[in-house]
Amino acid sequence: MSRQRVVVIGATGHIGTFLVPRLVRAGHDVVTISRGTRSAYVDAPEWQQVEQVTADREQEDRDGVFGDRIVGLRPDVVVDLVCFTLESATALVAALRGTDVHLVHCGSIWRAGPSAVLPVTEENATPPQGEYGTQKDAIARMLLQETADGGVATTSLHPGHISGPGWAPIGPVGNLDPSVWRTLSAGEPLLVPGLGAETMAHVHADDVAQAFELAVEHRDAAVGEDFSVVAPTALNVRGYAALAASWFGREARLESVTWDRFRAGTAAEHADASWEHLSRSHVFSIDKARRLLGYAPRYTAEETVLDAVRWLVEHDEVEVAGPIVV
Repeated sequence: MSRQRVVVIGATGHIGTFLVPRLVRAGHDVVTISRGTRSAYVDAPEWQQVEQVTADREQEDRDGVFGDRIVGLRPDVVVDLVCFTLESATALVAALRGTDVHLVHCGSIWRAGPSAVLPVTEENATPPQGEYGTQKDAIARMLLQETADGGVATTSLHPGHISGPGWAPIGPVGNLDPSVWRTLSAGEPLLVPGLGAETMAHVHADDVAQAFELAVEHRDAAVGEDFSVVAPTALNVRGYAALAASWFGREARLESVTWDRFRAGTAAEHADASWEHLSRSHVFSIDKARRLLGYAPRYTAEETVLDAVRWLVEHDEVEVAGPIVV
């Protein structure tokens, strides 16, 4: 594999925390761009070998200069981890036209709406719902068309619910309510909206980073394609809750309730998040990423969420009734 100059936009977030060290270890010259307001979630010596640039993308997009900044860094590859609007994506693509840059974009599985066929593939996904998913879908479609028309070489990767050490995972009822972990660790009743069979698509941040590294390394296979990037397994509400309780030596006590009852007893932000996750009930295929990129996730969904919760408990980030026993 040839040495490449890789510019990573949004490098200190969930994915960049693991991707930047991977790229350095693979022998690439890495330039990171971030607002400079935080460091990576997990420290690694490879960060000492990267060129770090501080920039406010939102402000520079408004000023119409962000794309020129990227071109001026003379990249072979641009990995864009923090693009959320079609306008921003289009501006970057316009600046990159006429170069031989490979643009690798981070999308989201929420470009797919509620599941109709399982597993969900890159071809059978339903139309997106909500502003976030709609924008991510529009960006992915624009990038595919750009490449098909002979413009910028692009690839889109669509991660699931990214998790790992340093931040809370989407929990068993589809939200970030930290009280869920205390409830399950204490063996207390947990309200479960709907059937409890609704599914979530977690993925470890390092596995997402692996997929991005593979897209960088296998340009010919990746260009003009989009890929779902999730763990090889998916968790449903009942199974996830039972698993989480078992980490603390407990059995899950689940009380199935209507969505109205669940909303009445849950903070609005958490109830809304639960609906957004569980109403989609996603299970994704990773066959395409495996076949074309060689994607081989290291973590199952079960291992992914345990890794995250273990870190939270060890760093006193969540209240639990007892220690993890696994």
